[in-house]
Amino acid sequence: MRTPRVVVIGAGIGGLVSALLLASRGFDVAVVERARSPGGKMREVEAGGARLDAGPTVMTMPWVFEEIFYEAGAILSDEVTLHRVETLARHAWSENERLDLFADPARSIDAIGAFAGKREAEGFARFCSRAELIYRTLRESFMLAQRPSPFDLVRRAGVSGLPNLARISPFATMWSELGKYFADPRLRQLFGRYATYCGSSPFAAPATLMLVAHVEMEGVWQVAGGMHRLAVALEELARLKGVTFHFGDGAKRILVESGCASGVETECGEIIRAGAVVMNGDVEALRAGLLGAPAKSASNGSDRAQASLSALTFAMRAKASGFPLVHHNVFFSREYRQEFDDIFSRRRLPRDPTIYVCAQDRGDDDGPRGEDRLFALVNAPAVDGAGEISAEELRRCEETTFQALAGCGLEIEAAPQSITRTTPADFARLFPATGGAIYGQASHGWMASFTRPGSRTKIPGLYLAGGSAHPGPGVPMAAISGRLAANALTADLASMRQFHPAGTAGGMSTR
Repeated sequence: MRTPRVVVIGAGIGGLVSALLLASRGFDVAVVERARSPGGKMREVEAGGARLDAGPTVMTMPWVFEEIFYEAGAILSDEVTLHRVETLARHAWSENERLDLFADPARSIDAIGAFAGKREAEGFARFCSRAELIYRTLRESFMLAQRPSPFDLVRRAGVSGLPNLARISPFATMWSELGKYFADPRLRQLFGRYATYCGSSPFAAPATLMLVAHVEMEGVWQVAGGMHRLAVALEELARLKGVTFHFGDGAKRILVESGCASGVETECGEIIRAGAVVMNGDVEALRAGLLGAPAKSASNGSDRAQASLSALTFAMRAKASGFPLVHHNVFFSREYRQEFDDIFSRRRLPRDPTIYVCAQDRGDDDGPRGEDRLFALVNAPAVDGAGEISAEELRRCEETTFQALAGCGLEIEAAPQSITRTTPADFARLFPATGGAIYGQASHGWMASFTRPGSRTKIPGLYLAGGSAHPGPGVPMAAISGRLAANALTADLASMRQFHPAGTAGGMSTR
């Protein structure tokens, strides 16, 4: 048989992982990507003459990438350098209210006790146990499984696992469940923020998302050279395996012949014939017909009920003073519920935002320096169907953001030309059909996670990867989706081979 050819649409993390694994299994793989470099949302921008990450800044679950690199015949530590941080994040509510969380749970318990009292520290210890239980219960049965349904979850858990399924509180909201552990509203804010890692509101997301807290407490790493370096390492290894990349030339349409995916036509007019296609992009692009009418009905999931969070971001080269920045810093709003009502109900930028600041050159308690590469992010509504956010609203939110940082003691001095802004409308242009939603659909309600489409689609030979597919957004989750797509494609091709030798009694062979 000829070497099967596969076209991967999109060089985000999911697409890079699919391409690498398929090439390692002997497939002839081509990747088409409209951007000029790999990474997708794990992108770099220039600000003030410096390059810095303008996407994910948190590296967790490195075992996912260790397994992927190992299957490709490489060792993760040989390709990228990881530094584990001791301070997970520094949190602030005012100039005098600060709390650090640490990789060492005992240090976090002591810090919470000093910040909010013994009772809250005891609540944190119980919360950690609960978050770990949820993670252990769902790791194999949900996150690593091919698009599980609630029935599949129960079946995989078995009789012995049913009590744990009951204890993960799938029907409770994250915010209400946090009230069982924390009376201090600041701590409910802090741990409720993990819902935003999935682009969701803690007031509507299921309590199962508390597992994100355990993932982070298992360890957070910095990637030397920035998170974008991980995408580059995947591309370089994929090239060594024979993958060809077509940067600056996105997919115009998916070719479908006799009801099966048969290749891709690029925006430059090139026709790439293939036996299978992996779509690493938001599934809404398929539903909107952006990749051709035949592929419009391919999705095996339900229509996106509510778009996830978008963001207003500021990448800058600046002088920071007054606040002792570490790598990850969070400055909380005073009215947390109001913040999410503004975003999801009123469809506007929050009047009082929570602000995330990544100081990309700092680690654990680094001292002040001349200039920092800073990336600041404010949660924002997607603009799909709501029109673009006005220039006045953007200006007001930016002003409020820097005032809030100053209120917590952080003064930032940056020349206007040293700040690169990305708005929800910019994200919508960068990632078609998303409306700027950078996490796919919001995980609101207990069924939301089950409505994400899986790897397989209704069109044979067309597969899905990326943050809008199962198991969801985030760097390791996108990587898992890429591996699931590669596994589904490999299994389906093996079962569909037309010429499969078979032995029969008498020593004769038949086709």
